[in-house]
Amino acid sequence: MIRLRQVALVATDRDRVVAELCEWLGVTVSFEDPGVGEFGLHNALMTIGDQFLEVVSQTKAGTTAGRLLDKRGGDGGYMAIYEVDELATRDAQLAELGVRVVWRVDLPDIASRHLHPRDVGGALVSLDQPVPAGAWRWGGPWTAHAETGTVTGIAGLDIAADDPDAMRARWADLRIDHAVRFVPAGPRGEGIDGIDVVATNRSRAGEVATICGVAIRLV
Repeated sequence: MIRLRQVALVATDRDRVVAELCEWLGVTVSFEDPGVGEFGLHNALMTIGDQFLEVVSQTKAGTTAGRLLDKRGGDGGYMAIYEVDELATRDAQLAELGVRVVWRVDLPDIASRHLHPRDVGGALVSLDQPVPAGAWRWGGPWTAHAETGTVTGIAGLDIAADDPDAMRARWADLRIDHAVRFVPAGPRGEGIDGIDVVATNRSRAGEVATICGVAIRLV
């Protein structure tokens, strides 16, 4: 099993971007995780169904998130975080394929592996196995489907790639090509450039807002 559970954006101004997202998606901030301070960041999470949209910003210089801001020339997509149910098997496969794990944690209620972006391409990808399945430590004290007036879930991502076919093949080899489309990269280079969010009112499908350098589409 693999399922997209959380998407993170990186912004120079967290609060401004969060305000825009909350207005567009009809949600509120559900949690701010102090644990991301380990990475020189602060964040805010919004619950969409039982998935999460996160915005991070730097609190100090020299972070991975800050380097991505510099590389892409401003705000944009940052992480795709997947829930999986066979992390031990995936650990062995990652080693076999030469994929470096840049951060790992094994806690009683969740295990997480952040994969080196250069070994994957397109995004910082995390593979996480919660206990029990469906739980999500990173979301804090969240309630599923609490705010469904505008949106009910995250359907997928657009990943911009210099060579979409090659990146698609790489993600397929890693068995992470779930809920993602690979599209040609523009002047900003590779990265998460679009998020599909399921609209409660299906007549709004097709509406798009560009927030944090990412096309947020209602589908």
